[in-house]
Amino acid sequence: MNSTFDITLLIALTIVAGIGAQVLADYLKVPGIVFLLLFGIGLGADGLDLLHPSLLGEGLEVIVSLSVALILFEGGLTLELRDLDRVSGSLRNLVTVGTLITLLGGGMAAHWLGEFPWSIAFLYASLVVVTGPTVITPLLKYVQVDRQVATLLEGEGVLIDPVGAILAVLVLDIILNGDADPWRVMLGLTLRLGIGAAIGAGGGWLLGTFLRRANFLSEDLKNLVVLAGLLGLYVLAQAIRSESGLMAAVVSGIVLGSLALPEERLLRRFKSQLTVLAVSVLFILLAADLSIASLVALGWGSVLAVLVLMTIVRPINVGICTWNSNLNWRQKLFMGWISPRGIVSASVASLFSILLTERGINGGDSIKALVFLTIIVTVVLQGLTAKSIVGWLGINATTATGALIVGSHPLSRLIARLFQERGELVAIVDTDPEACEKAEAEGLKVYRSSALDTSVLEEAGLASMGTFVTMTSNGEVNLVLAQRAMEEFKPPRTLAIFPRDPQKTAATNKAQVQQALIPEVPLKIWNKHLEEGEVKLGETVLRTAGFAFQQAHLQALIRSEDLIPLLLERDRQLQIVPASKTWQPGDRLIYLLYAPKPKLLKRLSGANTSSLTLEKLPEVEEVAVPASVLNTPLEGVQAES
Repeated sequence: MNSTFDITLLIALTIVAGIGAQVLADYLKVPGIVFLLLFGIGLGADGLDLLHPSLLGEGLEVIVSLSVALILFEGGLTLELRDLDRVSGSLRNLVTVGTLITLLGGGMAAHWLGEFPWSIAFLYASLVVVTGPTVITPLLKYVQVDRQVATLLEGEGVLIDPVGAILAVLVLDIILNGDADPWRVMLGLTLRLGIGAAIGAGGGWLLGTFLRRANFLSEDLKNLVVLAGLLGLYVLAQAIRSESGLMAAVVSGIVLGSLALPEERLLRRFKSQLTVLAVSVLFILLAADLSIASLVALGWGSVLAVLVLMTIVRPINVGICTWNSNLNWRQKLFMGWISPRGIVSASVASLFSILLTERGINGGDSIKALVFLTIIVTVVLQGLTAKSIVGWLGINATTATGALIVGSHPLSRLIARLFQERGELVAIVDTDPEACEKAEAEGLKVYRSSALDTSVLEEAGLASMGTFVTMTSNGEVNLVLAQRAMEEFKPPRTLAIFPRDPQKTAATNKAQVQQALIPEVPLKIWNKHLEEGEVKLGETVLRTAGFAFQQAHLQALIRSEDLIPLLLERDRQLQIVPASKTWQPGDRLIYLLYAPKPKLLKRLSGANTSSLTLEKLPEVEEVAVPASVLNTPLEGVQAES
């Protein structure tokens, strides 16, 4: 068997194992790195002995370097600058002060508990200051934590990687050359970060400008142009100053993502696929080269050092760096627990192990083993418990409260008041001065502006609200506004009142915009009923006993336009009723019931929608409904028993 075939087999088996691990992890809904580590170790020298990364020689270092650059570029490309701006203070602290806290805390833990020499202990700490987008991003997609926390963790993972990698190189340089001048260390760190940022910013802008003007290029070729440009920028930065290439990769991705290129969606998809492949290959190769004996040799002291890093150093880091932020204690507690280490720690530790061994310095294998132990413990413990902790703390993205409503009229103001009476943040956006004045007179927060202005939506607090709903009289405008908000802010629930049109419905499914209330809401009719005081605001709880019968009568009243469901409370969460919502026993339904008054009584009492109060009306199923109406199927409202 010749060496060429051995290398071919190595690469093919690595890719098959890596993608297989990702597929299995996706199926079982666990972080992919768990199975990547298991597959890599299982196929390595201490397992089935099928993978031998040493066959690649210096090529392994090249693969690691270019793959990490690609991973960090993709991380920068997917960062949302608007989101980062909202948490910029905390993010800056995590990348700067947080790095120092982890370096000091991790070094002391490795020295006192793991019994490493101070130099090796701080080298280990410099390797684990990073978290990394390769593990954070998939984990956040799985647990669906609220947006502010997700933004902070993703931003930290992307921006701290080059900082940590450069810091680790400087610490290694001190160990190898014995120069511990702190000013020289800070100068080296600043210089590398500055050169990388400058090359990344300039190169990213030039690359984006070229893509905008190169209309002759196909979409596929543009993706490859970006890949070639990234590699060129990385090599250029490395040639000018070693270890500055990672910063160039991150910044070029951020700049390119901020230019709003027409091909951005396809570009992100292409880079995301390459990143999955790069992560899969790297973790399999590096894990296959890991010695189980070196992990066992670390002893319980090293395990305690890792646990201290997770349970003491990280919470202190988050507590100090987010001290003046608007994060609540639940959000901070979750951030203090989540800090899994990823591919940058693994790859740099593997390279350092080789360099230390070549220079005859003890500790290379131990450093690599301790870093991999940190990766395994953090990924397994934090990855498998994150979803439960999010649910326990109540910081799911889907449990966000409050509502931003576009359109001020009697029905929308009534819904806004119901949210407000519940103690939830609510605001209305409208361009009509008179409609805005009416909302203000009812004690509602109003923004007189177009909902197309994202700065107004941001000022109104949409980023932290759970619901965005458009309720103007123009269904097509409602749909456009909802889709725009969905793309810009990604609220957990986006609804709109729009006509029942097959083409529009297909579009909304794609954009995840739900139809509000019921199909083809007769908005003008219900607003008129409200203005004339011909409605009653009621609630009912759908009981298990007789659920189907109770449901049928509700549907019949909706079909006859005598009742419109407004809000649904389930699991103590209040939501605007989507047209496609399935009802369940135990749901609390708040609705409007058409109750016309005699003309004389109407003139005497007047109409005052703000005086409507929630009352438990007689059971809805007791209302007489014609059999012909009951037997008509209703689209959009379904029973779930």
